[in-house]
Amino acid sequence: MAPPPAAKSREATQGQGINNAKIHFYSILLALQYGAQPLISKRFIRSEVIVTSSVLTCEIAKVICAVFFMVKDGSLRRVFKEWTLVGALTASGLPAAIYALQNSLLQISYKNLDSLTFSMLNQTKIFFTAIFTYFILRQKQSIKQIGALFLLIVAAVLLSVGEGSSRGSVSSNADQILFYGIIPVLVASVLSGLASSLCQWASQVKKHSSYLMTIEMSIVGSLCLLASTLKSPDGGAMRQHGFFYGWTPLTLIPVIFNALGGILVGLVTSHAGGVRKGFVIVSALLITALLQFIFDGKPPSLYCLVALPLVVTSISIYQKYPYQVKKKEA
Repeated sequence: MAPPPAAKSREATQGQGINNAKIHFYSILLALQYGAQPLISKRFIRSEVIVTSSVLTCEIAKVICAVFFMVKDGSLRRVFKEWTLVGALTASGLPAAIYALQNSLLQISYKNLDSLTFSMLNQTKIFFTAIFTYFILRQKQSIKQIGALFLLIVAAVLLSVGEGSSRGSVSSNADQILFYGIIPVLVASVLSGLASSLCQWASQVKKHSSYLMTIEMSIVGSLCLLASTLKSPDGGAMRQHGFFYGWTPLTLIPVIFNALGGILVGLVTSHAGGVRKGFVIVSALLITALLQFIFDGKPPSLYCLVALPLVVTSISIYQKYPYQVKKKEA
């Protein structure tokens, strides 16, 4: 005998409540991790440490953590039994390759733009994420949510400029600024929005496990990074000094902390979507400013103080005024 409609409605409401609690929990953890990561890395990673070695170790730690959580929730056997190479390449391979290209474009752009221009254009990735979630997932935003997104972009620009306001433009050549500065960062923002939406599509539509996606993207990213060491300065440094040159036991703290952050990014994207993840990341910049004041005695900049109410307002508006499907009149 089927349960009455009232019982079904009650179960659906309870399920939605549990999911919302998870989203808030994962979002808070990610904001704290992302906000604290710069300070932890600064304290425990020595300047001699080869960057590629810490990144590769972080990717390995992500895989270990993801496998551990899959064992804990009992999904490991089922997920790997259903695993296919085509599914992995579609769900994780493409976003991983897009993120790798995006990071390269950002490095090129950062060298050819002043911090204000770079920050403003880089933060448009939040807007592009909303656009791609509409086209790929048909996820619509209300007018007020779109306004909240613009508020968030303004806040993100202020926070980014506050961190790098002393940096000037490296080049005064207009063509070089356009082709090696503005165009690369805009393309990188588009790619960031596309990759985030593809990850959300894989987890929400294709029901691809966020833990499995973390494993797959870590493997693809590690392979790309290993290939780059054949020609990169970091590769030469590792061959000359060894993989763990400059490491201490404390170096593992920020590496593992960063790996857990990668797990949380997957969970937030899976449960809440790429746009909500953008809100979390911008909020984390405020946490960084607060922690710098507490532990380093560095007071928040004027940019940070202006951005704080913008972030709070944008989050409040975005959550309070979701898109409502208009009911057809009888």
